[in-house]
Amino acid sequence: MTSAKVEKGPEEPPAAAADTTSAEGYQRALGARQIQMIAIGGAIGTGLFLGAGKAIAKAGPSLILAYAIAGLVIFFIMRALGELLMYRPVAGSFSEYAREFVGPFAGFVTGWTYWLFWVVTGITEVTAAAQYMTFWFAIPQWVSALIFTVILYGVNLISVKLFGELEFWFSMVKVTAIVGMILICAGILTLGFSDAGDTASVTHLWADGGFFPHGIKGTLMTLQIVMFAFLAVELVGVTAGESKDPKTVLPKAINTVPWRIAVFYIGALVMILSVVPWTAFSPDVSPFVAAFQKMGLGLGAGIVNFVVLTAALSSCNSGMYSTGRMLRDLALNGQGPKVFTRLTRSGTPLVGTTVSAALMLVGVWINYQWPGDAFTYVVSFATISGMWAWIMILVSQLRYRRLADRGVLPQSSFRAPGAPYTSVFALAFLGLVIVMMGIDKDTRISLYCAPLWALILGVSYLVLKARNPADKAFTGR
Repeated sequence: MTSAKVEKGPEEPPAAAADTTSAEGYQRALGARQIQMIAIGGAIGTGLFLGAGKAIAKAGPSLILAYAIAGLVIFFIMRALGELLMYRPVAGSFSEYAREFVGPFAGFVTGWTYWLFWVVTGITEVTAAAQYMTFWFAIPQWVSALIFTVILYGVNLISVKLFGELEFWFSMVKVTAIVGMILICAGILTLGFSDAGDTASVTHLWADGGFFPHGIKGTLMTLQIVMFAFLAVELVGVTAGESKDPKTVLPKAINTVPWRIAVFYIGALVMILSVVPWTAFSPDVSPFVAAFQKMGLGLGAGIVNFVVLTAALSSCNSGMYSTGRMLRDLALNGQGPKVFTRLTRSGTPLVGTTVSAALMLVGVWINYQWPGDAFTYVVSFATISGMWAWIMILVSQLRYRRLADRGVLPQSSFRAPGAPYTSVFALAFLGLVIVMMGIDKDTRISLYCAPLWALILGVSYLVLKARNPADKAFTGR
């Protein structure tokens, strides 16, 4: 498949609509303000608000270093994605790039795997949101889950602009909460107010068992938790086909990754662990909730519950958005049912979003019926499937850069600094994370699920190829 064909598409829009309609038929309705907040919100989720408690118990203050190194790797991944996006901004994003630079099967696997990642994530997040509602209201969880799913489904079908606006405010709540926590902790450290004022000190970062209380191994064992917290940061790439000015907006959003991680992850953890010793945190309790309780701020639990509810709904909202686009991209390239190509009048993928939302509801029912280990094992697959998208981004960028440097393809206007070395380093780091997932018995199950999913995709691909041997979806570029 050549880039020229993709840019024009089978039905090129008239010149008058060229600025508002993408080649795939989507409406370019996402502005700079929305793209920036989608990018910020993608890096802040329940992995930080809730998952950090378990990571602190395993690594202590050295978790800060784990987030810093992982954050650098995420920046390398995002710059690799940015280079590809400026070469050819498309809604299929990394699935499309995997198809072009690695092969049709890679695009097939990436598209369906990323779709499954968001379906599974959507199931867990809408279920979590329903659980958070019980903090205030004594209503059945399935009722809340149904209401949230229907509302978010409607938002995603009405228009992409409404999705972007809702995601903007979801992200604003998360950002405000973290900044507020940082300011409160800074005030306690400097002014000494609240119940934690007498004991708050930056010496907690190294005085309670050292910076590496469980050794380097303890820090390495948190890498999978840390990377899970960063999943969805790549979502900004999926918005390329619906951004008003992708050539300007997307590079700015990607370049904010370092300071986002520095403030929202490293900054927040430094402050929390300075005010409250890491030994006081429980792996089963959000460090934000625990910190508020130690400070004697009674409203803390309610505030954090509202924030994590927002984070869960934001993730589910993003899931519905991306699943519909991924299914439509697969269908447009002959690697999925043609029915998924249908758009509403406002330019949203009707069938793909509907099917994905329905599966999320089925998942909620399954979780209600069998809330034990079987469902947990399925959920653990989300991490490895999300990392597959990152791997494909890096491999695609390496192959694109090789072709661009040889003059076969045009150079991107947003080249990744340090590539190809930074991309190779990021791939090696992801390999290390996968190894650590295999060592940890709590996450090892995800590596068992991956071959099964690969087998399903492999058989499906061969069946489709046998039925359509001459189709461009299976013959390569």
